[in-house]
Amino acid sequence: QVQLAESGGGLVQAGDSLRLSCAASGRTFSRYAWFRQAPGKEREFVAAVSWSGGTTLYADSVKGRFTVSRDNVKNTVYLQMDSLKPEDTAVYYCAADLVYFGSTSSGYHYWGQGTQVTVSS
Repeated sequence: QVQLAESGGGLVQAGDSLRLSCAASGRTFSRYAWFRQAPGKEREFVAAVSWSGGTTLYADSVKGRFTVSRDNVKNTVYLQMDSLKPEDTAVYYCAADLVYFGSTSSGYHYWGQGTQVTVSS
């Protein structure tokens, strides 16, 4: 059974850092991405990473503050979030696919359950 399990969310203050992890089981994926959804808003793209980790994409709102990476031995992808802002508050979802690499949520066929990140001002 294929599963993506996120962890690392929590409540932090503005300016703090968090590292989210997403562990895949059941198979190895070529591409991973992180999305987030704030209350009352649509799910939005955050970051994506290729198989080698050499190619990454970021939303403009997180560029320079967030870093996506992966460990193919551990079958895990990470999202290092620095200089967090209250507007980063959302449920963060890990997504994966064998083919698609981009910022469109419908391109990813596998999703985790999400982890809550709350940033207080």
